[in-house]
Amino acid sequence: MQDLPGLHLPFFANLLLLLVLARVLGEVMERFKQPAMIGEILAGVVLGPTVLNVMVRNEELTAISELGVFLLVIIAGLEIDVREIAKTSRGRNLITSLLAFLIPIGSGFAVATAFDLALVPAIFVGLCVAITALPVSVRILMDLGQLKSEIGQRIIAVAIFDDVLALTILGVLLDVNNSANSSIDVLGLAIGLTLGKILLLLAGLIFAYRLINKFTDRDNFIELQLDKLLLFMRGKESLLAIMFAFILIFASLTEAVGLHFIIGAFFASMLLSKELVGVAHFQEFEKTTHGMAMGFLAPIFFAGIGLEFQFSSITEWGLLFAIIGVSFLSKIVGGYIGGRFAGLRHRKALTLGIGLNARGIMELVIANIAYREGLIGVQIFSILVIMGVFTTINTPMLLKRSFRWLKAEQ
Repeated sequence: MQDLPGLHLPFFANLLLLLVLARVLGEVMERFKQPAMIGEILAGVVLGPTVLNVMVRNEELTAISELGVFLLVIIAGLEIDVREIAKTSRGRNLITSLLAFLIPIGSGFAVATAFDLALVPAIFVGLCVAITALPVSVRILMDLGQLKSEIGQRIIAVAIFDDVLALTILGVLLDVNNSANSSIDVLGLAIGLTLGKILLLLAGLIFAYRLINKFTDRDNFIELQLDKLLLFMRGKESLLAIMFAFILIFASLTEAVGLHFIIGAFFASMLLSKELVGVAHFQEFEKTTHGMAMGFLAPIFFAGIGLEFQFSSITEWGLLFAIIGVSFLSKIVGGYIGGRFAGLRHRKALTLGIGLNARGIMELVIANIAYREGLIGVQIFSILVIMGVFTTINTPMLLKRSFRWLKAEQ
């Protein structure tokens, strides 16, 4: 489709048009009990080359989208309790989490290689198939009133473990990108060095976590010191700057050792807890960050994905349907087998698998990073966007039926 004549708007007018359409379509999706991000992606699709072709993603939109990714990763990290990771890293819980990750990533990789994709794009397909979007899962379970149920808690615990593992693998892939076309020996050395960096980062985080725990045992020591600092700085609005500075320290250190900034931002935001900074400070920071992200930056990020989505780029329809099929089935199968291994009955294990099937935010973040880094082409990127939207739309409906099934059995 050709550009519409006469529509050459300045940047802020384009930004206004993109934001308004993204929020309107996002609101429409929420009225139909679907995540707003689906409507926001559709806004970019409508304005981008797939439909009207009146807008392209430029450097300014890319910069805003990067901030959106930063805040989305922080929101995901704030929803993670470090103690839940420790809980899912022991005994049968660890096996459940690993099966729910390894079966999908292996299945996605196998399908990609069957269609002659290169090694790195095939790994990214497997990674996007394996991930569970924690924020989307939390929202779905909240809407169904099942967040605190036994299965709801298991879904969240497994999703936390799988997201941490997926972002760790993402860090490895991005760091060895420059060595991807080198010999096996050089590539193996690069992977080893990257794993060493991540282990060093994790060791620093564990040390920081234990140090923080030591201080939090001293009658809310850190919360009281934070109160004094905020009083000295003459305003509660300084809280946001302090919290972001803490996260940016880890993000900067991560970039300094050659890893992507979202790795450090994600792990740093996990350390921020109600016990550390106090319930009031935590809720204020979470509310402000959520408002900034979901009100402005995230809609622009998801709409930007729609701008780069090109339906015409999809020429291998067999690959599209194969990835959608394997993403839908492998996560359910992985969760089901893991649940059965943990001693869950048939229906509970199936509900666990269904609950892990929403990709949404985190899968799209990973796909977008891979595309921007040149690790996957526009066709694979567009297929992964369709897969993320498809699984996110289907999961609430299937999970609602599954919980009804469980209730009828009881």
